[in-house]
Amino acid sequence: MNLPHALDQIGAVRRHLTSLDHRGKPARALTAEQTYATSAGDVWDALTSPERLQRWFTPVQGDLREGGRYQLTGNAGGTIERCDPPRSLAVTWEYGDGVSWVEVELSESDGATTLVLRHIMEHDALDERTKRYGPGAVGIGWDLSLLGLQRHLESGETADPADVEEWALSDVGRDFMTRSGEAWCEADIADGSDPADARLRADRTRAFYLGEEEPA
Repeated sequence: MNLPHALDQIGAVRRHLTSLDHRGKPARALTAEQTYATSAGDVWDALTSPERLQRWFTPVQGDLREGGRYQLTGNAGGTIERCDPPRSLAVTWEYGDGVSWVEVELSESDGATTLVLRHIMEHDALDERTKRYGPGAVGIGWDLSLLGLQRHLESGETADPADVEEWALSDVGRDFMTRSGEAWCEADIADGSDPADARLRADRTRAFYLGEEEPA
């Protein structure tokens, strides 16, 4: 992957944070939005087909239907709460002791498809990691996932885990994660966070992802 491609991807994603009421509890939603030059059916298949999902994200197992349980290898699992192909998917996102919610909406216009991903976390369930690192703690991960999806939809290639790891350690990969963290920092500030606090959280996130010493 070359540097211009990675930097183009940073600019292709629209990011924002919102406060909302979620099932009677105050929550915060992290939203990432991107438009792809393909049909909604193609994007939906890439998101939900086990054969395709493992080619750009990670293998998935389980009862893959509305009401069923899923498990992503090395990642979250949960319940499929809504499945309305090829438009809408909602799941619980259960990782460790934490539970949050992920929703995906697809809309197609003029041969292109806009994906809106929302990751919802209730305030009383925010763990210390989220409070310390801010939205970039999960936002950078979603940016990396959307980059993988973009590459898959463009080329149909299967990502080699060794190549992905090598890229993440390269100057290009480190720059991508740094810029992603900066973008989520700006979204944090736009949502009303104190700029100095938001930048400190973003600096901690950057150090965490890059394996550097974190600021206090």
